[in-house]
Amino acid sequence: MRAWEATIRITQAATRKRANTIFCTQGSSSPTTEEENEEQDDHIYANGEIFHAERFLPNGDYYSGYWLDNFPHGQGKYWWTDGCMYVGDWFRGKTMGKGIFSWPSGAMYEGNFKTGFMDGDGTYTGPNGDTYRGCWIMNLKHGHGVKEYVNGDCYDGEWCRGLQEGQGRYNWKNGNYYVGEWKNGTIFGKGKMYWTNGNVYEGNWEDGFPKGNGTFKWTDGSFYVGNWSKDPNEQNGTFYPSTSLLQTGNLEWDPQQVFNVDLIECTICPPEKVPILPSQKKLALWRSSKAVDSNIKPRRMSLDGRIDAPPVDREFGRIRLSDVAGTSASTSYYLDDSIVALQDPDGYLRGSPIRIPKVVKRQGQTISKGHKNYELMLNLQLGIRVSVGRPGPPPSLDLKPSAFDPREKYWTRFPTEGSKITPPHPSCEFRWKDYCPKVFRALRMLFKVDAADYMISICGNDALRELCSPGKSGSFFYLTNDDRYMIKTMKKAETKVLLRMLSAYFNHVRAFENTLVTKYYGLHCVKLSGPAQKKVRFVIMGNLFCTNYSIHRRFDLKGSTFGRMTDKPESEIEATTTLKDLDLNFIFRLQKTWFQEFRRQVDRDCEFMEQEGVMDYSLLVGIHFREADSTEDQTSSGSGTPIDNGGSENETFARVSRADMDQLLLDQEGWASIKLGINMPARVERTERKATEAETQLIGDPTGELYDVILFFGVIDILQDYDITKKLEHAYKSMQCDPNSISAVDPKAYSRRFRDYIFKVFIEDN
Repeated sequence: MRAWEATIRITQAATRKRANTIFCTQGSSSPTTEEENEEQDDHIYANGEIFHAERFLPNGDYYSGYWLDNFPHGQGKYWWTDGCMYVGDWFRGKTMGKGIFSWPSGAMYEGNFKTGFMDGDGTYTGPNGDTYRGCWIMNLKHGHGVKEYVNGDCYDGEWCRGLQEGQGRYNWKNGNYYVGEWKNGTIFGKGKMYWTNGNVYEGNWEDGFPKGNGTFKWTDGSFYVGNWSKDPNEQNGTFYPSTSLLQTGNLEWDPQQVFNVDLIECTICPPEKVPILPSQKKLALWRSSKAVDSNIKPRRMSLDGRIDAPPVDREFGRIRLSDVAGTSASTSYYLDDSIVALQDPDGYLRGSPIRIPKVVKRQGQTISKGHKNYELMLNLQLGIRVSVGRPGPPPSLDLKPSAFDPREKYWTRFPTEGSKITPPHPSCEFRWKDYCPKVFRALRMLFKVDAADYMISICGNDALRELCSPGKSGSFFYLTNDDRYMIKTMKKAETKVLLRMLSAYFNHVRAFENTLVTKYYGLHCVKLSGPAQKKVRFVIMGNLFCTNYSIHRRFDLKGSTFGRMTDKPESEIEATTTLKDLDLNFIFRLQKTWFQEFRRQVDRDCEFMEQEGVMDYSLLVGIHFREADSTEDQTSSGSGTPIDNGGSENETFARVSRADMDQLLLDQEGWASIKLGINMPARVERTERKATEAETQLIGDPTGELYDVILFFGVIDILQDYDITKKLEHAYKSMQCDPNSISAVDPKAYSRRFRDYIFKVFIEDN
């Protein structure tokens, strides 16, 4: 024990010497001995009292500034033994407000902080001299910003998740510059490149190179128009020489010169890598030696407010509150040993215990031999394998109007013995129809779906799974074994609607990458042989809940109240139960930038659906509660179905620790998996309805109880026309209740009501 104490004294002495140098402290103004440190401890401060003190912490860290209940609070300086330093505003142990964070490498950030993260306006200077001035979101450049590179290059424009994305201008040190669209840190989309010699390229780009339609112009008036590609075999176009070239007879030009000569020096500087981010730094919490057991070592807390757990196994690091003296054992709350209070340092009420719904192993019934739809599944898989694998020209996003013609469909006969283009098969003879195959091939390319992976998912050795209960429309749903795709049987009317709006749908999803509407990958029909001549139409869609996170709650939200409550009692609700508007007891809080993008995209999608005359669509929302991560591993959930965690269906978990957002947010791979509606970190606030208005109050009253979650959401069921059936439904139900409370209303009114409702349950997290 004496040896350990001697080591601590030596470390503290060295720390004081370095700290005095850094902070320019004078001998009489700072404590120089452990005894003086304890003298300050002798003064007992009341809870909630703010006081100033300087502390040399046992691990060698140093803090000088204001404290509140053993947390840095107000103006203060914190110096870590590795050389990192923060000077600025604190709020209950978290960097909050304006401050300066410096690294031992010489890098420095000066600007706004929020809950431990670089967040807001700020300037970062890298160790190599690169400088960025602009907006930040959770340690990443996000919004408008200007980055000046040490080599003389400069980028001025929009950023997204740490990389250039959106509109921006990049100036090279040699005078060339590009103005246009960016994506994932590269030139991507429409834009113009200007060279110092006066040449200009205007057109489409992909991964930093011209790709697609574009025009290259020379100062002498010559220009080249065509389809551009680095692959000479895909390059085609027309060269229009100037009058001077016509006189000289020089009528040929190789467009590959643009790739091999003009763009050879136009490279984009790579992003810098920060070894450790401010929110990852830990604080050694000071506690008075008079108040704690000498055997208890100081705890460390990260700058975003989380307390470090001691180095013990996770199972042994948890205790039940019912095992603590004086705690009622009527409910088993789980408490992480790193918790100091049930209230967030930022003043929000921590969420009270929530019930995780009963979980099931996997959703759906595997279609094996003997199942009534076994032959239909074989026909479906065989038809897709032949149609997707059929040789043809490479897919293109530039389609002719004829490709969208509803009459653009192809029949293929599949005899049991096989044919020139179809293999033999054990099922009965059937006919197969492909609707608008060129369009759906282009959609799969637009959605970045590899043809081989697509066929393996649907047509591999694994059987499909049929969902146990069909939808209200009578359609049946099938899931692929890897849960990437969902197959839905279609009515003839729905098929007609999709074909009618296919051109507008294609243009919409092409224009708005973050669209929330359902992704469609194929539309087909199987006509079975025999006297019945049964036709089965089906569409292949993306599965919104294909994720490694367990989906604990799911809601289907329309904005209406009539019939919008599940008829299951609470005890029978499972993770796969789809709840409705009047079951919703949360408000979804999105970070500012995401909320702004969410509003813009919902407006765009609703305008699209209103123009196409469809209604009765809904926003499907899946919630993963992050506090459940401590008791279940992130195993594949399939169609949003969590794996059984071994607890009873009524087991309740206490929301008592700050969720670890860093693991998902602080690396580029984690950010790459986050998109609008996919893997979105957020918070939800519990709401409560008045007992007298439980069946009419659409949105409950906020309670202030917050939970960290991962959200998945998208707009589904977009193929319902406001036809005569829906008009009759509207007239009939209007006689029973308020016309505004029913789902069946005209597309314009439906769009307006849907938007108004969604923007009340999704709000900006302040």
